[in-house]
Amino acid sequence: MLAWLDWHLHLSFSPGKQAELLRLLENQLYEWPLLLSQIAGNQGMLTDEQIQTSDTRFKSESWSNWPYNLISRQFLQAQSFWDSATTGVRGVSSHHENVVNFAARQWLDMIAPANFYPTNPEVQRKTFEEFGANLWRGLQNWGSDVRKGVAQQIHKSETNEDLPFRPGQDVAISEGKVVFSNHLIELIQYAPATETVFSQPVLIVPSWIMKYYILDLSPHNSMVKFLTAQGFTVFIISWRNPDSLDRDLGMDDYVQSGFYAALKEVSKRCDGASVHTAGYCLGGTLLAIGMAGLPSLEESGEITVASMTLLAAQTDFTEPGELGLFIDESQLAMLDALMWKQGYLDGQQMAGSFQLLNSKDLVWSRNMRRYLLGEAEKSNDLMSWNSDTTRMPYRMHSEYLNHLFLHNDLAQGRYRLNGRTVSLKAINTPLFVVGTEKDHVSPWRSVYKIHSLSDVTVDFILASGGHNAGIVAAPGNPKCSFYTSKTLMPGEAVPSPDEWLNAAQRTNGSWWLHWSSWLANQNSDHVPARQLAEEFEFASAPGTYIFQ
Repeated sequence: MLAWLDWHLHLSFSPGKQAELLRLLENQLYEWPLLLSQIAGNQGMLTDEQIQTSDTRFKSESWSNWPYNLISRQFLQAQSFWDSATTGVRGVSSHHENVVNFAARQWLDMIAPANFYPTNPEVQRKTFEEFGANLWRGLQNWGSDVRKGVAQQIHKSETNEDLPFRPGQDVAISEGKVVFSNHLIELIQYAPATETVFSQPVLIVPSWIMKYYILDLSPHNSMVKFLTAQGFTVFIISWRNPDSLDRDLGMDDYVQSGFYAALKEVSKRCDGASVHTAGYCLGGTLLAIGMAGLPSLEESGEITVASMTLLAAQTDFTEPGELGLFIDESQLAMLDALMWKQGYLDGQQMAGSFQLLNSKDLVWSRNMRRYLLGEAEKSNDLMSWNSDTTRMPYRMHSEYLNHLFLHNDLAQGRYRLNGRTVSLKAINTPLFVVGTEKDHVSPWRSVYKIHSLSDVTVDFILASGGHNAGIVAAPGNPKCSFYTSKTLMPGEAVPSPDEWLNAAQRTNGSWWLHWSSWLANQNSDHVPARQLAEEFEFASAPGTYIFQ
């Protein structure tokens, strides 16, 4: 409401913007005589060239027939009008402009003609062909979803048994053992797949807002399995799923009891070898914070780090993408009040926010296919993992939203770790950084800013796909490609993201192979494979925390 008021007041005394919108309406009205004549000449149909839309909701041939071609065109015009009306109004704050534009898009996506039986020719044709069987299946799908939602509200959780791909049986099945455990993490070491391995191991720090096994899905697309096959000793952190008793766990705890505890254990188990570190999403942000505060540990001789890899991980949050729509002082006050009582942010609450970022596909188009077309939902391992939600402790969630997203303390050199201000300039290891083209969570142009925040060599990769599918890009996937350019050395002028992209070379295939070669170039020595002990006090992979 605050954003709407800001927009409405400024639009009301912006005659230039009002005149621009009137001209847009006039131009849209002028299209109709030509459009109607084309429809009459084509006997009620429009060709693909005349439709001219990339909107997947109206791609079916049925939408080119009268009157659905007029209905879809009118909706697309309304969508264009409101996009123009909610942007470019002088005086409106940037955040409020984005919120109003986002809200307008949410309403339009909800009332799109594709969502309703009377205005969707695909649904009508399906109903005619199947004598209404699709609507009966849709009703059953709706009932199933309602029962599942009620059960989740009662039990406040979803068990792993409810998932189509179950951890330890269908996914997360790489051979390994938990070799270290504390209240916050289980550290998993994986069995070697080669007779000799590189002397320097790889420690992966996944995000704590997701289960770690996105990096160990099915055998054909498991990053863990790929790395062990390349001759690396691989360790990964499995985060505990916190509850109300963990409300006071903060970011310092996640660095100390999470990253630092794992790093020390990995170094000890590999005879003090330097460790290659890799962090995904917020795990990468946590890794960057930990690495910025690491020099004191390195000086004490406790640890050495060979390299740092950031996978779709932001260190500068001035451009966090549409996720920033949910983050301002007012929203954080509401979230703190919500979390104060239960002590954590529930996974379903967080999942709802991510669904809103792409409600057209994740909510409304899904509902149309499921309830009107009566289609069964086709799940895969990545979708199944995505529904395996986690919680976040009150203190940690509040700290990272305030200090990172809202105030950008890490990039501005104000972030404090254990009472000491840390700087990304203190990181002294080579960086390998991956952004993904269609990332709504960590936009690649935001990820790219690490170039200007560090004083070390940076190899930047832009992978095809989104935040999840772009990272889970196993060799053999024909859809995979990535862009590379020259390594930027310390002190070199940093090109803008668009300049970098214009100069970059596109390669078909998986960036995993490129990363493996980069790691190998940092680490040429080999040692006999580090075998797992047959008897061990902890559980075998995937451990126990994954099932919480």
